[in-house]
Amino acid sequence: MRMGVLDIGSNTGHLLVVDAYRGGPPVPAHSFKEVLRLSEHLDASGSVTDEGVARLTKYVTEARAQAEDQGCSTVLAFATSAVRDALNANDVLEVVRDATGVDIDVLAGEDEARLTFLAVRRWFGWSAGRLGVFDIGGGSLELAVGSDEEPSVASSLPLGAGRLTRDWLAVGRSHDDLRRHVRAEIADVAGAILRGGPFDRAVATSKTFRSLARICGAAPYEEGPYIRRTLLRSDLAGAVGQLATMGDDEIATLPGVSPDRAHQMRAGAVVAEATMDLFGLDELEICPWALREGVLLQHMDHL
Repeated sequence: MRMGVLDIGSNTGHLLVVDAYRGGPPVPAHSFKEVLRLSEHLDASGSVTDEGVARLTKYVTEARAQAEDQGCSTVLAFATSAVRDALNANDVLEVVRDATGVDIDVLAGEDEARLTFLAVRRWFGWSAGRLGVFDIGGGSLELAVGSDEEPSVASSLPLGAGRLTRDWLAVGRSHDDLRRHVRAEIADVAGAILRGGPFDRAVATSKTFRSLARICGAAPYEEGPYIRRTLLRSDLAGAVGQLATMGDDEIATLPGVSPDRAHQMRAGAVVAEATMDLFGLDELEICPWALREGVLLQHMDHL
């Protein structure tokens, strides 16, 4: 069957249309993305602004039309941290529903981590053993670990690249202050994740980690999803220092970095380095599947 997954993230809206069937991987058929930057369209009270709501409503209207044109029988729509944390989240969702007819579910942070873990488990299979999974989004950092399809521990921290850029770097707080803050937050949950022992495989997903891997020499994604891509801690350490001295326009010229995310890469690199340091990881393997695929796989399991 042809299905759509509509992901309303902190930075981007992304409709992924796939051909899905039980017993096989979902095959991408169409993609429609738009930069929304909802995490940056917040007023002083933490509410999504009228402009942010208008941008979201326009995008969902267009995404629904594209899903219909592509013949989708189902569209699974969900939102993550920017909407979840907004003071007026319920009002925003009601406005969008009334204007577009699309019901958007808001995922809890732990559910983000759990569903991303499911996608990574399905991608690598049981031979991966005990998995550690890390995902830097625009609003949050998700961490999960386990030996089954359900993680034994799943956590979400307010350490997204967009959030930290907005709340720390954009207001003049220093790189060192940000580094200390990030490491203290991750250290608070590291014990629960490491208590079960070391990872057999440590995996990173989503755009920030993928971009950092490309900056550090991983193969371009045009070469397909089955090439092994990794991020080495030794390479990342150099990239963190390099990014800290570069402007947004310079960062946007680096391999794997899109202009709309260039301003977030400094904060994202700080989070990635802290994650690898505090969990003692010399290498992270990059998984092409993440939250969208996890939402889709869970839905297929329940049919």
